[in-house]
Amino acid sequence: MSLRIALLGLLDAKGPASGYDLTKAFDKSLIHVWQAGHTQIYPELVKMADDGLVKVESEGARGRKIYAITPEGTARLHDWMVGHAPSTVVRSEAALKAFLLTALDPDEAIAVVTRIKADAQARFSGLECLGAPDSEEFTGRFALDLGLRQAQTMIDWADATLAALERKAASSAPRSA
Repeated sequence: MSLRIALLGLLDAKGPASGYDLTKAFDKSLIHVWQAGHTQIYPELVKMADDGLVKVESEGARGRKIYAITPEGTARLHDWMVGHAPSTVVRSEAALKAFLLTALDPDEAIAVVTRIKADAQARFSGLECLGAPDSEEFTGRFALDLGLRQAQTMIDWADATLAALERKAASSAPRSA
């Protein structure tokens, strides 16, 4: 996914907005699936305006510009949504650590998995606070549902892995006479 598509999607869903408004919307919603800060958003909006995907609807004090999606931008968003096959390959440091767990002794591996689980629990809690994924009016409800399910899957994996590692640690512990 590109920042361009994310911005078109926000403008389509929320209506005209300034770069500041879009940055805040990112921080409240898309940050969980796509990261971008104001240093990326503002220049991209200028490029998108140059490409005819958005237009400056109004300009206020201190150069504040309100951007709106154009018909060409709507068409580009639509074409991407229906015609682009999304990548399902995800870079995940947690998955890499899972792959390499056997490089550690069981107690170290348990500590690593415990941290991964805590991070997944924090992510789940943070996503839970965003709202009900089944609310019809909630833009992003399907992404929220996916995020909650992914976090829960990570927690479930961590529980199963911790059980296996704890069994291994118990079986390899020296026995006293």
